[in-house]
Amino acid sequence: MPQVGQTAPAFSLQNQDGESVSLSEFEGQRTVLYFYPKAGTEGCTIEANNFGDAFDEFEQHDAQVLGVSTDSVADLAAFRDDEELPFTLLSDEDGSVAEKYDSAGDGTALRNTFVIGPNGDIEAVYEDVSPGEHAEQVLDDVAAREVA
Repeated sequence: MPQVGQTAPAFSLQNQDGESVSLSEFEGQRTVLYFYPKAGTEGCTIEANNFGDAFDEFEQHDAQVLGVSTDSVADLAAFRDDEELPFTLLSDEDGSVAEKYDSAGDGTALRNTFVIGPNGDIEAVYEDVSPGEHAEQVLDDVAAREVA
């Protein structure tokens, strides 16, 4: 698993609209990269909605939120529309990016999150997170890093 201080593994994936999104596009900003198992399931919906509810606050701290799962682009589009999520969802259907982040499960992504700093280095790693309070925990961490 990539550790704090290491450069975040590069990737390019399709978003919920079928557009290519690369990690390098977020250089100069803090990026919250969270992996989740399956769009539309209870825990993943709770986690996504919590990130969505806090999205404006993440933006106030110049932080982007990217959700990654092994779902198809079409499934992500439906999930984003159904839940009215304000952030980007990325389709890692073959699990290759989840593998780079040691977040590949049995055909799905494991619930891990990485905070990537403006310079591309990993600032925080959260493993096997609880979907209920996780977004708030990450937001607190991002806010604290901005002041530090």
